[in-house]
Amino acid sequence: MSEPTTQTKVVFRNAWLGRKVMGEAQKPESPPRVPRVARLLALAIRLEELVQRGEIADDAELARLGRVTRSRMAQIMGLLCLAPDIQEEILFLPSVEKGRDPVTERQLRAVVAEMEWGRKRGVWRKRGRCIPVRLPRTMSRVAEGRSGDLTASLPRHHAKIYDA
Repeated sequence: MSEPTTQTKVVFRNAWLGRKVMGEAQKPESPPRVPRVARLLALAIRLEELVQRGEIADDAELARLGRVTRSRMAQIMGLLCLAPDIQEEILFLPSVEKGRDPVTERQLRAVVAEMEWGRKRGVWRKRGRCIPVRLPRTMSRVAEGRSGDLTASLPRHHAKIYDA
Protein backbone atom coordinates (compact mmCIF):
# COMPACT_ATOMS: atom_id res chain seq x y z
CA MET A 1 0.00 0.00 0.00
CA SER A 2 1.21 3.45 -0.80
CA GLU A 3 1.01 6.28 1.69
CA PRO A 4 -1.02 9.39 0.81
CA THR A 5 1.10 12.14 -0.71
CA THR A 6 0.80 15.89 -0.63
CA GLN A 7 2.07 18.21 -3.34
CA THR A 8 3.26 21.70 -2.52
CA LYS A 9 5.17 24.26 -4.56
CA VAL A 10 8.48 25.07 -2.95
CA VAL A 11 10.53 28.19 -3.56
CA PHE A 12 14.20 28.63 -2.69
CA ARG A 13 15.34 32.14 -1.84
CA ASN A 14 18.59 33.67 -0.69
CA ALA A 15 18.87 34.41 2.98
CA TRP A 16 21.48 35.98 5.21
CA LEU A 17 25.11 35.23 4.26
CA GLY A 18 24.14 33.52 1.01
CA ARG A 19 22.25 30.68 2.60
CA LYS A 20 19.38 29.15 0.68
CA VAL A 21 16.05 29.02 2.48
CA MET A 22 13.15 26.87 1.46
CA GLY A 23 9.65 28.30 1.69
CA GLU A 24 6.21 27.83 0.22
CA ALA A 25 5.22 29.63 -2.95
CA GLN A 26 3.23 32.80 -2.54
CA LYS A 27 -0.50 32.41 -2.52
CA PRO A 28 -2.36 34.06 -5.36
CA GLU A 29 -3.90 37.46 -4.68
CA SER A 30 -7.49 37.51 -3.57
CA PRO A 31 -10.07 38.65 -6.13
CA PRO A 32 -11.50 42.19 -5.90
CA ARG A 33 -14.33 42.54 -3.39
CA VAL A 34 -17.42 44.68 -3.16
CA PRO A 35 -17.08 47.40 -0.51
CA ARG A 36 -18.72 46.47 2.80
CA VAL A 37 -21.01 49.52 2.83
CA ALA A 38 -22.41 48.51 -0.57
CA ARG A 39 -23.13 45.01 0.74
CA LEU A 40 -24.78 46.46 3.86
CA LEU A 41 -26.99 48.73 1.76
CA ALA A 42 -28.00 45.83 -0.49
CA LEU A 43 -28.81 43.82 2.64
CA ALA A 44 -30.92 46.67 4.03
CA ILE A 45 -32.88 46.86 0.77
CA ARG A 46 -33.50 43.11 0.83
CA LEU A 47 -34.54 43.13 4.50
CA GLU A 48 -36.92 46.03 3.90
CA GLU A 49 -38.59 44.00 1.14
CA LEU A 50 -39.05 41.09 3.57
CA VAL A 51 -40.65 43.39 6.15
CA GLN A 52 -42.92 44.97 3.51
CA ARG A 53 -44.15 41.54 2.35
CA GLY A 54 -44.82 40.51 5.94
CA GLU A 55 -42.37 37.62 5.98
CA ILE A 56 -40.62 39.25 8.95
CA ALA A 57 -42.60 41.13 11.57
CA ASP A 58 -40.30 44.03 12.51
CA ASP A 59 -36.75 45.25 13.04
CA ALA A 60 -36.48 43.41 16.35
CA GLU A 61 -37.11 40.11 14.61
CA LEU A 62 -34.59 41.09 11.93
CA ALA A 63 -32.00 41.69 14.63
CA ARG A 64 -32.72 38.32 16.24
CA LEU A 65 -32.47 36.49 12.91
CA GLY A 66 -29.28 38.35 11.96
CA ARG A 67 -27.78 37.79 15.42
CA VAL A 68 -26.99 41.47 15.86
CA THR A 69 -28.21 44.03 18.35
CA ARG A 70 -31.27 46.13 17.61
CA SER A 71 -29.12 49.25 17.50
CA ARG A 72 -26.82 47.70 14.88
CA MET A 73 -29.84 46.68 12.84
CA ALA A 74 -31.10 50.27 13.09
CA GLN A 75 -27.74 51.50 11.78
CA ILE A 76 -27.92 49.12 8.82
CA MET A 77 -31.56 49.93 8.06
CA GLY A 78 -30.75 53.64 8.43
CA LEU A 79 -28.84 53.43 5.15
CA LEU A 80 -32.27 53.33 3.49
CA CYS A 81 -32.82 56.94 4.62
CA LEU A 82 -30.11 58.14 2.26
CA ALA A 83 -31.18 60.01 -0.86
CA PRO A 84 -31.71 57.65 -3.82
CA ASP A 85 -28.80 59.12 -5.79
CA ILE A 86 -26.45 58.59 -2.83
CA GLN A 87 -27.67 55.00 -2.49
CA GLU A 88 -26.98 54.46 -6.18
CA GLU A 89 -23.45 55.83 -5.86
CA ILE A 90 -22.81 53.55 -2.89
CA LEU A 91 -24.17 50.47 -4.66
CA PHE A 92 -21.94 51.17 -7.67
CA LEU A 93 -18.73 51.91 -5.78
CA PRO A 94 -15.76 50.30 -7.55
CA SER A 95 -14.48 46.99 -6.28
CA VAL A 96 -11.66 47.07 -3.75
CA GLU A 97 -8.52 45.35 -5.02
CA LYS A 98 -6.58 45.63 -1.76
CA GLY A 99 -6.55 47.77 1.33
CA ARG A 100 -9.40 49.62 2.98
CA ASP A 101 -12.83 50.40 1.62
CA PRO A 102 -13.22 53.90 0.17
CA VAL A 103 -16.28 54.69 2.32
CA THR A 104 -17.34 53.07 5.58
CA GLU A 105 -20.72 52.81 7.24
CA ARG A 106 -19.40 54.84 10.14
CA GLN A 107 -18.53 57.71 7.80
CA LEU A 108 -22.08 57.60 6.43
CA ARG A 109 -23.71 57.98 9.85
CA ALA A 110 -23.35 61.77 9.66
CA VAL A 111 -25.08 61.71 6.27
CA VAL A 112 -27.87 59.45 7.55
CA ALA A 113 -28.39 61.73 10.57
CA GLU A 114 -29.43 64.69 8.39
CA MET A 115 -33.20 65.02 7.90
CA GLU A 116 -33.46 66.64 4.46
CA TRP A 117 -32.15 65.05 1.28
CA GLY A 118 -30.58 68.32 0.15
CA ARG A 119 -28.56 68.53 3.34
CA LYS A 120 -27.70 64.83 3.08
CA ARG A 121 -26.32 65.48 -0.39
CA GLY A 122 -24.23 68.36 0.95
CA VAL A 123 -22.76 66.26 3.75
CA TRP A 124 -22.17 63.41 1.29
CA ARG A 125 -20.23 65.74 -1.00
CA LYS A 126 -18.13 66.90 1.94
CA ARG A 127 -17.59 63.61 3.78
CA GLY A 128 -18.68 60.73 1.59
CA ARG A 129 -16.41 61.54 -1.32
CA CYS A 130 -13.59 63.18 0.64
CA ILE A 131 -12.12 59.94 1.83
CA PRO A 132 -9.81 60.44 4.78
CA VAL A 133 -6.21 59.89 3.82
CA ARG A 134 -3.95 58.18 6.30
CA LEU A 135 -0.93 60.44 6.53
CA PRO A 136 2.56 59.02 6.10
CA ARG A 137 4.86 59.03 9.12
CA THR A 138 6.69 62.08 7.83
CA MET A 139 3.40 64.01 7.78
CA SER A 140 2.89 63.35 11.49
CA ARG A 141 6.38 64.80 12.07
CA VAL A 142 5.41 67.87 10.08
CA ALA A 143 2.26 68.27 12.18
CA GLU A 144 4.43 68.19 15.29
CA GLY A 145 6.79 70.79 13.78
CA ARG A 146 9.77 68.43 13.51
CA SER A 147 10.21 68.60 9.75
CA GLY A 148 10.53 71.18 7.00
CA ASP A 149 8.29 71.24 3.93
CA LEU A 150 4.72 70.04 4.46
CA THR A 151 4.25 68.51 1.03
CA ALA A 152 7.77 67.23 0.40
CA SER A 153 7.00 63.61 1.25
CA LEU A 154 3.54 63.42 -0.27
CA PRO A 155 2.63 61.94 -3.63
CA ARG A 156 1.77 64.65 -6.15
CA HIS A 157 -2.00 64.02 -6.06
CA HIS A 158 -2.02 64.29 -2.24
CA ALA A 159 0.09 67.42 -2.23
CA LYS A 160 -2.62 69.28 -4.18
CA ILE A 161 -5.05 68.67 -1.32
CA TYR A 162 -2.80 70.43 1.18
CA ASP A 163 -1.91 73.39 -1.06
CA ALA A 164 -4.34 76.09 -0.03
